[in-house]
Amino acid sequence: MKSSVEDEKIKDKITEDDRKKIVDKCKETIDWLDHNQTAEKDEFEHMQKELEAVCSPIITKLYQSAGGVPEGMPGGMPGGMPGGFGGAPGGAGGASQEGGSAGPTIEEVD
Repeated sequence: MKSSVEDEKIKDKITEDDRKKIVDKCKETIDWLDHNQTAEKDEFEHMQKELEAVCSPIITKLYQSAGGVPEGMPGGMPGGMPGGFGGAPGGAGGASQEGGSAGPTIEEVD
Protein backbone atom coordinates (compact mmCIF):
# COMPACT_ATOMS: atom_id res chain seq x y z
CA MET A 1 0.00 0.00 0.00
CA LYS A 2 2.73 2.39 1.04
CA SER A 3 4.82 1.77 -2.06
CA SER A 4 1.73 2.04 -4.27
CA VAL A 5 0.86 5.57 -3.12
CA GLU A 6 4.50 6.62 -3.44
CA ASP A 7 4.60 5.37 -7.05
CA GLU A 8 4.89 8.21 -9.59
CA LYS A 9 1.79 7.01 -11.50
CA ILE A 10 -0.37 7.19 -8.37
CA LYS A 11 1.23 10.17 -6.63
CA ASP A 12 -0.32 12.60 -9.10
CA LYS A 13 -3.79 11.11 -8.68
CA ILE A 14 -4.23 11.55 -4.93
CA THR A 15 -3.81 14.61 -2.75
CA GLU A 16 -0.66 15.08 -0.72
CA ASP A 17 -2.78 14.94 2.44
CA ASP A 18 -4.33 11.58 1.50
CA ARG A 19 -0.95 10.17 0.52
CA LYS A 20 0.52 11.34 3.84
CA LYS A 21 -2.37 9.71 5.77
CA ILE A 22 -1.73 6.36 4.10
CA VAL A 23 2.05 6.49 4.47
CA ASP A 24 1.82 7.55 8.14
CA LYS A 25 -0.70 4.82 8.97
CA CYS A 26 1.39 2.20 7.15
CA LYS A 27 4.49 3.26 9.09
CA GLU A 28 2.54 3.16 12.35
CA THR A 29 1.22 -0.32 11.53
CA ILE A 30 4.64 -1.63 10.52
CA ASP A 31 6.16 -0.26 13.74
CA TRP A 32 3.40 -1.94 15.74
CA LEU A 33 3.98 -5.23 13.92
CA ASP A 34 7.72 -5.02 14.56
CA HIS A 35 7.14 -4.57 18.30
CA ASN A 36 4.18 -6.95 18.71
CA GLN A 37 5.11 -10.10 16.83
CA THR A 38 3.66 -12.28 19.58
CA ALA A 39 0.30 -10.48 19.65
CA GLU A 40 -2.95 -12.44 19.51
CA LYS A 41 -4.82 -12.93 16.24
CA ASP A 42 -7.58 -10.50 17.23
CA GLU A 43 -4.97 -7.78 17.85
CA PHE A 44 -3.58 -8.27 14.33
CA GLU A 45 -7.10 -8.16 12.90
CA HIS A 46 -7.81 -4.96 14.83
CA MET A 47 -4.69 -3.33 13.36
CA GLN A 48 -5.68 -4.51 9.89
CA LYS A 49 -9.13 -2.93 10.29
CA GLU A 50 -7.56 0.33 11.48
CA LEU A 51 -5.29 0.39 8.43
CA GLU A 52 -8.19 -0.44 6.10
CA ALA A 53 -10.32 2.30 7.71
CA VAL A 54 -7.71 4.86 6.68
CA CYS A 55 -6.81 3.43 3.26
CA SER A 56 -10.11 2.16 1.87
CA PRO A 57 -11.91 5.51 1.52
CA ILE A 58 -8.89 7.09 -0.14
CA ILE A 59 -8.39 4.20 -2.56
CA THR A 60 -12.11 4.07 -3.31
CA LYS A 61 -12.02 7.77 -4.16
CA LEU A 62 -8.98 7.11 -6.36
CA TYR A 63 -10.80 4.28 -8.18
CA GLN A 64 -13.85 6.47 -8.75
CA SER A 65 -11.84 9.40 -10.12
CA ALA A 66 -9.79 7.09 -12.36
CA GLY A 67 -12.82 5.21 -13.65
CA GLY A 68 -11.58 1.82 -12.47
CA VAL A 69 -8.48 0.14 -11.11
CA PRO A 70 -5.58 2.58 -11.48
CA GLU A 71 -2.58 1.40 -13.44
CA GLY A 72 0.34 0.27 -11.32
CA MET A 73 -1.71 -0.70 -8.28
CA PRO A 74 -2.00 -4.49 -8.33
CA GLY A 75 -4.16 -6.05 -5.67
CA GLY A 76 -5.44 -2.76 -4.29
CA MET A 77 -6.92 -2.37 -0.82
CA PRO A 78 -10.75 -2.22 -0.93
CA GLY A 79 -12.23 -5.45 0.35
CA GLY A 80 -9.18 -6.32 2.41
CA MET A 81 -5.48 -6.74 2.27
CA PRO A 82 -4.13 -9.50 0.04
CA GLY A 83 -3.20 -12.34 2.38
CA GLY A 84 -4.55 -10.46 5.38
CA PHE A 85 -3.06 -11.00 8.83
CA GLY A 86 -3.39 -14.74 9.25
CA GLY A 87 -6.70 -15.41 7.54
CA ALA A 88 -10.05 -13.96 6.78
CA PRO A 89 -11.87 -11.76 9.28
CA GLY A 90 -13.89 -14.12 11.41
CA GLY A 91 -11.02 -16.56 11.76
CA ALA A 92 -12.25 -19.11 9.23
CA GLY A 93 -8.89 -19.21 7.46
CA GLY A 94 -10.31 -17.93 4.18
CA ALA A 95 -13.53 -19.94 4.04
CA SER A 96 -16.84 -18.52 5.07
CA GLN A 97 -18.95 -20.29 7.64
CA GLU A 98 -21.27 -21.56 4.91
CA GLY A 99 -18.38 -23.46 3.34
CA GLY A 100 -17.73 -21.20 0.33
CA SER A 101 -15.91 -17.97 -0.23
CA ALA A 102 -17.54 -14.59 -0.64
CA GLY A 103 -15.46 -13.41 -3.63
CA PRO A 104 -14.50 -14.74 -7.01
CA THR A 105 -11.90 -17.45 -7.31
CA ILE A 106 -8.71 -17.03 -9.28
CA GLU A 107 -10.20 -19.10 -12.08
CA GLU A 108 -13.19 -16.74 -12.33
CA VAL A 109 -10.98 -13.65 -12.51
CA ASP A 110 -8.53 -15.07 -15.05
